[in-house]
Amino acid sequence: MDRTAFGRLLREARQRALLTLESLAEASGVSVRAISDMERGQSLPRRATLSELMDALGLAEDERRRFVEASTQRTRQVPRQLPPDLAAFRGREQALAAVEELTPGAAGTGRHVVISAIGGMAGVGKTTLAVHWAHQVADRFPDGQLYVNLRGFDDSGLPLDPGEALGGFLDALGVPSGDVPRGTAERSALFQERTASRRLIVVLDNARNEEQVRPLLPASAECLTIVTSRSRLSGLAVAEGASTVDLDVWSRQEALAALEARIGEERCRTEAAAAADLVELCAYLPLAIAIVGAQLRADPHVPLHVGVRELRESRSRLDALSADDRHGDVRAVLSWSYRALAPETARFFRYLSLHPGPSVSAEAAASLAGVAMAPARRHLRELTSANLLSRDAEGRYVLHDLLRVYGAELVEREKDDRFGAETRLLDYLQHNANAATGVLDRRPGLEPTAPPAEGVVRVAVCSREEALEWFGQEEPTVAAALRSMEDPRLLRYRVDLTHDWVSYYSVLGRWADEISAKRIGLEAALVLDDPAAVVRNSSSLARALAETGQVEEAEEHVALMLAQLNRLPPALQAATERTIGWVRGRQGRHTEALEHARRALALFRTLGDRGSAARELNAVGWYLTLLGEHRQAIDMCEQALPILRETGNRRSEAATWDSIGYARHRLGDLDAAIADYRRSLQLYEEVLDAYNQADVLDHIASAQQERGDAEQARASWLRAAELLSGIDNPRAAELRARAEGVAAPH
Repeated sequence: MDRTAFGRLLREARQRALLTLESLAEASGVSVRAISDMERGQSLPRRATLSELMDALGLAEDERRRFVEASTQRTRQVPRQLPPDLAAFRGREQALAAVEELTPGAAGTGRHVVISAIGGMAGVGKTTLAVHWAHQVADRFPDGQLYVNLRGFDDSGLPLDPGEALGGFLDALGVPSGDVPRGTAERSALFQERTASRRLIVVLDNARNEEQVRPLLPASAECLTIVTSRSRLSGLAVAEGASTVDLDVWSRQEALAALEARIGEERCRTEAAAAADLVELCAYLPLAIAIVGAQLRADPHVPLHVGVRELRESRSRLDALSADDRHGDVRAVLSWSYRALAPETARFFRYLSLHPGPSVSAEAAASLAGVAMAPARRHLRELTSANLLSRDAEGRYVLHDLLRVYGAELVEREKDDRFGAETRLLDYLQHNANAATGVLDRRPGLEPTAPPAEGVVRVAVCSREEALEWFGQEEPTVAAALRSMEDPRLLRYRVDLTHDWVSYYSVLGRWADEISAKRIGLEAALVLDDPAAVVRNSSSLARALAETGQVEEAEEHVALMLAQLNRLPPALQAATERTIGWVRGRQGRHTEALEHARRALALFRTLGDRGSAARELNAVGWYLTLLGEHRQAIDMCEQALPILRETGNRRSEAATWDSIGYARHRLGDLDAAIADYRRSLQLYEEVLDAYNQADVLDHIASAQQERGDAEQARASWLRAAELLSGIDNPRAAELRARAEGVAAPH
C-alpha cells in the first residue's frame, strides 16, 4: 500500500465512526492538519500517532491490523530529517545564487542527480549553508529530506560507515527493519530502488571521501544531493557529474551582519569600530565569529572593546576562541582536518605555517619543509584537497590566518626545528635571488658566503623573463621575511638578502620598495659592524633616495659611505666611489660626480676589472657631457662599447648608447642622436628594463620635438608614461603632462 491507500482507510473509518476532522483531532490529540494531510495522502503517521488514532476510532483487531499494514508499508513516507535552519543566517548571496542554479526545478527537469560538494576549510560554514539551502528549496521536493552527518573528520577518527547511514535512510523511507539487507552494497541497491521515482533532498554532511559518499547517492534524476566536505571530492565531479561550490570566509560586511544577528544591531552600532576589529581578529571565519558572538551574548554588559582586547592580548588568538562545546571550538575543529593527514603531510603543514608571506610558492614551501619538489607537490595537493590550503589567482598557495596560527602552535607542541626551517627559506630566497640577479644584470654580484642548507630548492633561471618572474613570485615572501624573522642568528640574511634584490627594484624603478628593504639591511649591517655591508646598503639607499628627490637624506648616506671608505677592500672602494659619483650627478654636482667616477675608473683598471671599467667609462662620459664636454664624452663612451659587447652587458651598453645620443643631441645632431637613442631603447627592451626604456623615450621625445615632429614627440612621451604606469612609477604623470603640452601642428 501507499500513502493514498492509508488515507482512504483513515477517512472511511472516521466517517463510519461519524466523526469530523475536529472531533477526531480532539479525541486522539492529533492535529486537524496532520489528520487532513494523512487522509489526502500527503503523509503517514508515526507509530505513536497511529496508536492514538486507532484508539480514538475504536477499531477492531482486524481493522487495526489493516491500519498497521498500510502505515508500515511506508513506501511513500515523507522524511523530514533536516536540522533546524540557522535563525542568524546572514550573507552568502553569491554562494546561494550559485547553488540555486544547481537545484532541479519544481516541475521536474529530467536532469541527472545534482551533487554539489560544498568545499571549504574547517569552520567556514559548509553545513550551515547546506542546511539553509535545503530549507529554502524544500517545497520543490515533496518527497522530503534526508540528512546524515557522516563524521568524516570527527574527533573519534572513525567516519560513519555508509552501510549504517543507509540503514537510517531506509528506515526513514518506511522500509521495515526486517526488510533491510545486511550488506552495504545491498542496502545501497534498495535505497536506489526506493528513491528512483522520488523528489528528495539528500544532505550528506561532513563526508570524508568519495567512497563514503557513492553508496548514498539516490537514483532519481529529480533528487538534489548536497555533499559537504573539507575535501573537494573531485572524484564525484568526474564520475558522477557533481558540481562543486568552494566556500571561502565571509566578507567584512557579511561578518558584521552575522555578529549583529548574534549580539544585536544596537550593540554593534554603538561600538562600530570594535565590532569591525572583532570580525577582523576572527579572520572573518564564521565559526570563530559564532563563538565570539556566543561569548558576548552570554554577557551583554561586557563592552565589545573588552573582547577586542582579549583577542589581541592572548598569546594565541585560538586561546581566546574557546568554548565548552568541543564542536564549537576552533582549535578542535581545525584539529579534525589536521589529524586526518598522513604524518609526512602533517609535518609539511606545520612547517608551511612558518611561512611569513601572504602566499607561498611550491618551491618555497618545499624549502621550508626540507623536502624535494615531487613529495612537496603531493603534500600541497593533499592539503588543498583537504581545504587547509587554497590557491590565489597566480597559483600560489594561501594559508588562512587562523590555520597559520594553529600550525605554528603545532610546531611548538611537536618541537619542530623552527630555526632550521627559517634558515632553509632564507637560503632559498638568497641563493635563487643571487642566481636570478646574475641573469638579470650581468654585473658581478655578491656571492653567498656559504652553500645553501640541505633541502633548499634551486630554481633554474635561464632568461631575464624567468628571472623577473621568479623575483615577482617571491617578492611578497622576501618583504615579509625581512620584517618578521627576529632570531638574532638570522641577522646576516637581512644584510645579504637585500643586496640581491637591488637589480630587480632598479629594473622596475621601484625606488620606494628598494628604500624600504635597504633600511632593514643597513640597520642589520650597523648592528654587525660590517663596513662592507654598511656601504652596500648605504650605496643603494643613497641612489634610491636621490632618484626620488630625497636629496638631504641621500647626503647622509654619502657621508656614511665616505666614513667607511678606508675600511673597505679596493674593489668595494671602487664601487663606492662610483655610487657617490652617481648621487652627486643626481644632485646636480657634476664636477664632484666626475671626480668620483674617475677615481672609480682608476681603481677598476688597477684591479683589472675590464667589465666594471667599461661601465665607468660610460659614467665618466655622461658627467662630461653634463659639463658641456660633449665630444670628449662621446670618445669615452665609444671606448666602452666593444668591452660591454664582449662581456655581454647589454644593459650597460644600452646606457652607453643613451649617453652618446645625449651628447650628440646637445651638439645639435638630432638625427644621429635619435638613431643612438633608438639603439639604446632596443637594448633596454631586450633586457625588459621598463624604467630606462621610459627614460630613453623621454630623450627621444625631446629630440623629436626640437626637430619639429610634434606628433612623434607626443607619441613617445605617451609611450613612456604608459611604461611607467605599468610599474607604478610616479613619473608617469609628469611625462603624460609633457605629451599633453605638445603644441598641435598647424
